[in-house]
Amino acid sequence: MGMARAATTTDAFNAVAEPRRRQILDLLAQGERPVNDLVVALGLAQPQVSKHLRVLREVDLVRVRDEGRHRLYRLNAGPLRSIHDWLRKYEQQWNARFDLLDTVLADLKEEEADGTD
Repeated sequence: MGMARAATTTDAFNAVAEPRRRQILDLLAQGERPVNDLVVALGLAQPQVSKHLRVLREVDLVRVRDEGRHRLYRLNAGPLRSIHDWLRKYEQQWNARFDLLDTVLADLKEEEADGTD
């Protein structure tokens, strides 16, 4: 029962809704890092960083491996695909609107040019 609920509440969308977790993903996108690097880069207490990493690991956005005494964290971007696919529907609408905006701006520039001559 707890498991089913966890699956619905801890998805990639919820995981990246938190700004600090997005920062962690941005840092890990540059390469694998130990937790101490993340603590320094984020300026957060280590328990907070570990808590965020745990959420990211639960949705498989972050993977970890042990190397000697260090645990190295790395990005696994796979689960972001669901967010990307969802956003793509809107992207088509945005592109259509931006194209329209470009046309309007071009028209305005032409009018300005005509006005100054």
